[in-house]
Amino acid sequence: MGEEDIRFFILGFARGEIPDYQMAALAMAICWRGMNFDETMWLTRAMIDSGQVVKWARHPGVFYADKHSTGGIGDKTSLIIAPLVAACGVRVPMISGRGLGPTGGTLDKLESIAGFRTNLSLDEFQRVTDKVGCCMIGTTPEIAPADKKLYALRDVTATVVCLPLIVASIMSKKLAENVDGLVLDVKWGSGAFMRTRETSLELAQAMVEVGKRYGKHVRALQTDMNQPLGQNIGNALEVRECIELLRGEARADDLLDVTLALSAELLEMAGVAKNVAAAKGMLQKKLTNGEALRKFEEMIAAQGGDARVCEDISRLPAARNRKPIVARASGYVQAIACDQIGYAVIAMGGGRKAVSDSVDPTVGFTAPKKIGEAVNAGEPLMVMHYNDANPEAEALVQSAYTIAEKPVVQQSPLIGERIV
Repeated sequence: MGEEDIRFFILGFARGEIPDYQMAALAMAICWRGMNFDETMWLTRAMIDSGQVVKWARHPGVFYADKHSTGGIGDKTSLIIAPLVAACGVRVPMISGRGLGPTGGTLDKLESIAGFRTNLSLDEFQRVTDKVGCCMIGTTPEIAPADKKLYALRDVTATVVCLPLIVASIMSKKLAENVDGLVLDVKWGSGAFMRTRETSLELAQAMVEVGKRYGKHVRALQTDMNQPLGQNIGNALEVRECIELLRGEARADDLLDVTLALSAELLEMAGVAKNVAAAKGMLQKKLTNGEALRKFEEMIAAQGGDARVCEDISRLPAARNRKPIVARASGYVQAIACDQIGYAVIAMGGGRKAVSDSVDPTVGFTAPKKIGEAVNAGEPLMVMHYNDANPEAEALVQSAYTIAEKPVVQQSPLIGERIV
């Protein structure tokens, strides 16, 4: 297809001039036949042009940057990256999403903080970003409206998992933010939409190529999502873990490693640090001296939330009950069907089965056994935080773990390919 043909369909569909059945036919054709880089770029640009592009008050030396993740279980890095990178002098406007499938959503996590507003207008979004240094909101009606309309159609026509449509959906929203730089966390594995390294790499390369053709600094890191990231899974529990990390209380684990890697890429592309190693040193200092935590506090207050949670984590909502889900056999954790952990959270009400469902922010899991760890029969695989007994959630966790007698000799690297 030529660029004008794509624009005719996308802009016409956004205006209501192209009926759903014609757009569904095009989406299906794209899924079957694919798109080259030029066509994917034109599709992305048309979706951007269906709405507004954020206009920042540009000042010398000011760099706007964002981070996007393709989603995973326990993936809470955005909540740390935004204030951490902002504490280093980079402005971080983030337009985020809600839970999709088994993966948790950044907005749902933030809304477990009492009063936190994610539905700011574009004017408020710009004002908070420029005043505080970071702001995290949901998609506004003005940003890439064609994407919202097309995604709803894809959801009912089995065209969600289609690389050109995924690329255009993600990049249209991010490029409409009009940031200077973007880093992408493209996940692969049992808890990701892209199950293999090969498909994850293909997605990362396509998104980086589109961003570069749009004149932006774009990089991607390929990260492993074959097990939960961090120690907490579930909305309020994940916010708790982020605050603990910002306080310097969380142990140096996979969550910190991925957070620092992504944040360092943003600092280097912004010119704040000369290389990734120097950037990580700067980031560690902001965690140690409390500046990142104070920035998170400031953002929460600016968006109407109860910033006292940063000093008193007990102000976050919590489930009434806790129960260890125990291993049925002794051995070593060989594999985790990570998506099943996400579905277990949904079964307890911590995610949505339908768009209209409300979310219980209190439920989830903590202290998951990770791949390679030894476990004895009767020992907890993880601890369930719940309000009402839920045998389905327990069964999902039990079935997610593969335990065998032999140790795990080799594991996939947490951070794989770097795409620039």
